Amino acid sequence: MNALSVQNLTKVYANGTSALKGINLNVAEGDFFALLGQNGAGKSTSISIICSLINKTAGKIHVFGHDIDTARAEAKSLIGVVPQEMNFSIFEKISHILLNQAGYYGIPRKVAMDRMEKYLNEMGIWHMHDQPAARLSGGMKRRLMIARALMNEPKLLILDEPTAGVDIELRHILWRFLTKLNAEGTTIILTTHYLEEAEHLCKHLAIIDHGEIIKNTNMKTLINSLNSQTIILDLEKPPTASLQLQGYAYRLIDHATLEVDINHDQSLNDLFLLLSQQNLRANSMRNKTNRLEELFIRLINENKK
Repeated sequence: MNALSVQNLTKVYANGTSALKGINLNVAEGDFFALLGQNGAGKSTSISIICSLINKTAGKIHVFGHDIDTARAEAKSLIGVVPQEMNFSIFEKISHILLNQAGYYGIPRKVAMDRMEKYLNEMGIWHMHDQPAARLSGGMKRRLMIARALMNEPKLLILDEPTAGVDIELRHILWRFLTKLNAEGTTIILTTHYLEEAEHLCKHLAIIDHGEIIKNTNMKTLINSLNSQTIILDLEKPPTASLQLQGYAYRLIDHATLEVDINHDQSLNDLFLLLSQQNLRANSMRNKTNRLEELFIRLINENKK
């Protein structure tokens, strides 16, 4: 079964702006799906319609088989959403924010209390549960929004830029939590501008541009379509002037940092063998740019032509 099925979704605003131009999208149950696009591409509009926050102009949406027009309550009960912007009162106690959220779904208070403790512990902020939200840092407020979205234990969790503005450590904490949640069966849809985040977490993706889906594919398939990548090697010692890496385009960035272009049919093992033959070893290796970012930019530019 599909967790989400979108058919010919269209949104035209009163001023004539066409935000969505008949998009089609299927997200399988249990998937970790990335919806990517530039600002204004239509990501947030799509999410807002799926969550019944704004009305669509045309099209059909089903959440685990429930039509959002004819079975809206059933569909909404299966969805949890973490929006981009903070949308709770900072003067309200954290516990009240979560318990009120549970109340919207008719969850018994004892069950809600247990879930509140569980998810605030998962997010590392249980010790603050009796404090007003104003006392939380920006990163902690993000965690609170995720905990709130989980109070109805949704089968479909939608995250709109969940790690925007948070530090690297917290981002990795959230990555581990979301990976665990997905492994336990929750279907997750993620929008993000951090493309390394999408590559790290997601199994499938769609790229939306000017209200149209321009790519909808498996993440590995898309990454493997990249013809080349550039890696940066930090060498143990500077290479000699006679350095030769037969078949590879390379540049010495500084005295011991090497930038190498590797084609799809070339091997990293062969590159390291060439280096070892010249008594060189790499302390570390990294991609110059995120591979998904390269593909994303290419696809957006091709769509402009």
